[in-house]
Amino acid sequence: MDVCSCTDTEETEAADAGGSALVGDDCAHDGFVSLFVLDTMALALSCGVSDMDSLDRQESRTRWKNELVVSEACLLETAELPPDRPYVFGYHPHGIIGMGALATFATEATGFSAAFPGIKPHLLTLASNFHMPFYRDIILAMGICSVSKRSCSNILKSGPGSAITIVVGGAAESLSAHPGTADLTLRKRHVDSLISLGFIKVAIQHGADLVPVFSFGENDIYEQMPNQPGTTIYSLQKKFQSMFGFTLPLFHGRGLLNYNIGLMPYRRQIVAVVGNPIHVEQCDKPDIEEVMRVQKMYIEELTSIWHAYKDQFAKARTRELSIIE
Repeated sequence: MDVCSCTDTEETEAADAGGSALVGDDCAHDGFVSLFVLDTMALALSCGVSDMDSLDRQESRTRWKNELVVSEACLLETAELPPDRPYVFGYHPHGIIGMGALATFATEATGFSAAFPGIKPHLLTLASNFHMPFYRDIILAMGICSVSKRSCSNILKSGPGSAITIVVGGAAESLSAHPGTADLTLRKRHVDSLISLGFIKVAIQHGADLVPVFSFGENDIYEQMPNQPGTTIYSLQKKFQSMFGFTLPLFHGRGLLNYNIGLMPYRRQIVAVVGNPIHVEQCDKPDIEEVMRVQKMYIEELTSIWHAYKDQFAKARTRELSIIE
């Protein structure tokens, strides 16, 4: 796989935009999904199912350095994160698959450990994904964990520097993932679920700083069939989601030997901008007013990331960031 370094020009532009620079020496570049899958299969088979739960987290992340396939994935650090406390990273937008989240928090492709030494990130996914034979072994080999409340609690209680990453919008937001847009699902009042308010409640319960992450380009690497609310496709997708807990966006990217149709992502840049941490006071049973107060601060920080970097990393946008639910 080819590797591209962030250029001096990119660093200068980033610094001018927000006093930060693209970090990490590497950007994942022009790899093939088939090679990634074959390599993943080889690791899963070599480890064996019984060994997956004991895989060392850092060895797993290092093993997958630069293996994730996107055209270009970089990390932009805007604030220091002291490793003396736990963290909850909220990743936006979900996109079709969440490639930027995978590159940043499940591998070392973007140099996360160099940017935030002492922070041990754990990317979370639906518990149902661990019930699928073989696929379970692949995601376990990458150090990905369940997004269940028990899993979140166990990780955040494991000591200073422990961190979880939740792709907040979930299945609902994936249906809004169209190139040039940034439509987020963030205001739903589901305090007892990890969507919207739930992940904020988890952070408060464990005294973990909340860190918003906006990934420019996440929605641009795949094309999705038009599915505006009210269409038959949208209705069927929402029905499927209500029955199974996840949905199936009708999407396409490029092919192995062509650039028009296939399942590989288009060669478009993804830049994950890590915002300023929001400190919260630990409380075992926060009331709705406290959760809403922290959510307001979180949305303000996330919105500030968008406004600070949209003209640099979202030049082809068709509309502004919108919180639709």
